[in-house]
Amino acid sequence: MSALDTPVPAKPGRSLASRIAGSAAGGALRVFLILVALFWLVPAFGLLVSSFRDPTDIATSGWWKVFTAPSELTTASYRSLLENDAITQSLLNTVWITVPATLLVVLFGAMAGYAFAWLDFKGRDTWFMVVVALLVVPVQVALIPLSELFGKIGIFGSIVGVVVFHVGFGLPFAVFLLRNFFAEIPKELLEAARLDGAGEIRLFTTVVMPLAAPALASLGIFQFLWVWNDMLVALVFSSVDSQPLTVALQQQVRQFGNNIDVLAPGAFLSMVVPLVVFFAFQRQFVSGVMAGAVK
Repeated sequence: MSALDTPVPAKPGRSLASRIAGSAAGGALRVFLILVALFWLVPAFGLLVSSFRDPTDIATSGWWKVFTAPSELTTASYRSLLENDAITQSLLNTVWITVPATLLVVLFGAMAGYAFAWLDFKGRDTWFMVVVALLVVPVQVALIPLSELFGKIGIFGSIVGVVVFHVGFGLPFAVFLLRNFFAEIPKELLEAARLDGAGEIRLFTTVVMPLAAPALASLGIFQFLWVWNDMLVALVFSSVDSQPLTVALQQQVRQFGNNIDVLAPGAFLSMVVPLVVFFAFQRQFVSGVMAGAVK
């Protein structure tokens, strides 16, 4: 039998899953995702348009009427928002809560993650397992005990109390995330820095932290979004003078008929700030999420 007569093995047929994946990789999937994204943005766009409409128009017609009557757009609602002392103070309180709670979690999480990854101390693995176990503890179980504790030490109802709570519950995830990232740093790089005379503090600040910038940015975005959008913790631990924007808007909803001109711009402002933060650090966020996925 010649080589030409040798039967050529048939190519195995493609499975249904592979055919679906192949077809999804084309333009149809992109069109579908674009449509989903546009559909998801409709409420946000409607809120933006409503924030520039007169309260009377909001109460009598839908936001889409602006396409036929663009003269309805006005900045009066934003002027009312800036003149509302409760809203402006709550916005400042949100900043004073979110920024420290984010920076402290990133800083302490980075130090603890480095220690668990590269420092040798007694019970290191056991303590790390304890930190991992804390990830499954729900926030609700700590509300009453910490309320009593904060009342005894005098920080209940203050911005400090809200920040401390967010830092405490944000650290387990931060330590878990950053420890796994730091563990992937080549050991030879750290040993070379030590041979050059770098101590642990200098090694951490000049070598490890710059390399961990994508992971730190990802953690910072997660923590920022969680704290900025939180209302449960703020409802329990804040007072009238320290309540963030989410609580202030919730209080305004109770008087919906009297201050609809404040709710729309306030809600849009509460939504747009996290979006700006996310898009500002989008590149670092994607790099941090994908870190370690490709060897």
